[in-house]
Amino acid sequence: MRVVSLVPSLTEAVAVTLPGVLVGATDWCTHPAGLDVPRVGGSKYPDLDRVRALDPDLVLLNVEENRREDADALAAAGIPVRVTYPRTVPGALAELADLLTALGAAREPAWLATARRAWADPPRLAPARRAVVPVWRRPWVVLGADTFAGDVLRRLGVENVYARHPDRYPRPELAELRGRDADLVVLPDEPYRFTATDGPEAFPGTPCALLSGRHLTWYGPSLAEAPALLAAQLARPVTAPAERAP
Repeated sequence: MRVVSLVPSLTEAVAVTLPGVLVGATDWCTHPAGLDVPRVGGSKYPDLDRVRALDPDLVLLNVEENRREDADALAAAGIPVRVTYPRTVPGALAELADLLTALGAAREPAWLATARRAWADPPRLAPARRAVVPVWRRPWVVLGADTFAGDVLRRLGVENVYARHPDRYPRPELAELRGRDADLVVLPDEPYRFTATDGPEAFPGTPCALLSGRHLTWYGPSLAEAPALLAAQLARPVTAPAERAP
């Protein structure tokens, strides 16, 4: 089996579990460290000629990471594709198990078994927090309904105030975000790299939790350590000084 992955989290899952199966990955596939396979460009705009040249038996894609037109172009060229779309932690664990079995794994890898145990009873914030969860700025984009990251946070005791929004990724103005009566702002470091000096200043006086975007949004080996790591980061928010009254 020759596999090209256009999804960083799946790249890690396959490379760790089935060394030698992966024959290509995107420029953004940073894990596992030292991964030595041909690169095929970005996940949004891969070089399909490079993908075809690798003669894969299967290309891995994701509904959110990749474009439908690229999946269609690969399928039209006779290259089988497998498209993932987890929206909950249990869904991600099930998809990973099915994928690895289909690729030839004889048994469930240890990291996946560890992830199942870790998410069976994850640590939770007490009391629960109401949060807005920006994933981009300029313009502001936040987590809305039916997202994998939103389910991760819910299981850790964080209620996304946009969880019932009709859009999966709403684009509210900053004034609206500030007015949603959230007692926490969750700022991951990907896809936008929020930091202690780029993000909290937009929400003066509101605690801001800086999270590992990889552990919040990736579904692969990082799931095994995500509950403990994210819970620790949620418990250590930073707060920008409140704005002075005019």
